[in-house]
Amino acid sequence: MSDSTAPLDGPDRPDRTDRPRTVLLRGGEVHSPADPFATAMVVEGGSIAWVGSEGAADSFADGVDEVVRLDGALVTPAFTDSHVHATATGLALTGLDLTGVRSPAELLDRVREYARSRPGDRILLGHGWDASAWPGQRLPSRAELDEAAGRRPLYLTRVDVHSALVTTALLDLVPGTPGVTELPGYTPGAALTGDAHHAVRAVAHASITPAQRTEAQRAALRHAASRGIGTLHECAGPEISSEDDLTGLLELAAAEPGPRVFGYWAEHITSPEGARRVRELGALGAAGDLFADGSLGSHTAHLHEPYADADHRGTGHLDADAVAAHVAACTEAGIQAGFHAIGDAALTAVTEGVRAAAERVGLERVRAARHRVEHAEMLTEATIAAFAELALTASVQPAFDAAWGGENGMYARRLGRERARTLNPYAALLRAGVPLALGSDSPVTPLDPWGTLRAAAFHRTPEHRISVRAAFTAHTRGGWRAIGRDDAGVLVPGAPADYALWRTGDLVVQVPDGRIAAWSTDPRSGTPGLPDLGPDRPLPVCLRTVVGGRTVYEHPNG
Repeated sequence: MSDSTAPLDGPDRPDRTDRPRTVLLRGGEVHSPADPFATAMVVEGGSIAWVGSEGAADSFADGVDEVVRLDGALVTPAFTDSHVHATATGLALTGLDLTGVRSPAELLDRVREYARSRPGDRILLGHGWDASAWPGQRLPSRAELDEAAGRRPLYLTRVDVHSALVTTALLDLVPGTPGVTELPGYTPGAALTGDAHHAVRAVAHASITPAQRTEAQRAALRHAASRGIGTLHECAGPEISSEDDLTGLLELAAAEPGPRVFGYWAEHITSPEGARRVRELGALGAAGDLFADGSLGSHTAHLHEPYADADHRGTGHLDADAVAAHVAACTEAGIQAGFHAIGDAALTAVTEGVRAAAERVGLERVRAARHRVEHAEMLTEATIAAFAELALTASVQPAFDAAWGGENGMYARRLGRERARTLNPYAALLRAGVPLALGSDSPVTPLDPWGTLRAAAFHRTPEHRISVRAAFTAHTRGGWRAIGRDDAGVLVPGAPADYALWRTGDLVVQVPDGRIAAWSTDPRSGTPGLPDLGPDRPLPVCLRTVVGGRTVYEHPNG
């Protein structure tokens, strides 16, 4: 594939002649429903102008500003990650990464080494530990953490970001009365959850300077672009980040070449004034991680029946009445509502609340608003039917199943194998007509679109598997539809020129579940092929990412 000799210009960044540049890509495989056998594409300014065959491309060659020879590369729409936390992702990329740590001793060793390497940091930050498979699930004691950190403030988030390990020095920084040790979620010898966790998180995040925050966000955006991601949905909120964090990210994304960023602000609202504040922040809605409950790994997801390995049902943060008030206020204000809901009791509260809001403001208005639910893991037949009835978008993360599913995974330990097998039922959602949007919840799981598709297609519970094609649609067009845009996420004339080029092997129409009709795998069906994502196959490598006609990532080796 040839290198570009000049940057591609986006719709708001015309070149010096003030004329949109025209680019012809040819000699590859273009994934487009407009032509399942396309090998070429023309981009004019920030839009797709034409998709077609190599022979027809000859007629464009003399009239374009640039010709990109693909040398067999695959061209796809850029991916949309429908749930990310950019600053936390950037800090995880540049900070103490505890992913894969296998014991308390290994975690403490990592902390000691990191503390020595960062003598100037006021608060030490790390992410990614998961004790669910550690011997006895034993956590390091606070005294051990104090020693390893050199008596300095330390904040280490669990992989799901719903609990944290901290040092005494950090607890001492939490202001107010009562102290953090009196807040819900504080238990001696355990990780912090709930209000106690939120209190220490606020102190830890306040230690990050504006320059550090911007650099973390920039690192996250660069990393996303290198994975062929052209759009991110930032799920911010008062219990997760800060207003400055969200507005700073939106300003950075608007000012520098990179992925598009659409923001959500997870604040419960009940009035037009609340909706107006959300708009003033630049958010699309009061959605994202508005917590109806917590997470399974931290035992805080809200269940109808107790956990298999704990004598409680988790914690519900919003009942149906609170959900109804929020959805009604958002619908009447013309913004999206949304919730974080994982456990079956939380999902019941959300669907009952949205239905009550529909009775108040009208079902069609609620459906037209495209309200969304993040994670939506522990669904039942009744809640799936409610999602379809209310046109709720399920913003889901297939990598959760890859990480924690299976007969011996964390889900099975928390819920028992029978309940665990019901989680993340993507095939049932699609059969019911529920809109899907795929994401990572980064830094909970990595920014890895092809890995996400593999996880959906090779779900650990076979009856929940969906085709690679369906997952691809949910990770491209589905993310755009989730923000109310039906004209993007696909390579057809008139669509935004957001695309990625990939080095990959043979293209196939992959249906891991043999119960799906065989016609869809026959070349005569005219279904565009996608890379083979079998578990032992290498994933595609991103060569270039283009957003709005502007190159935002180029592989160093072309």
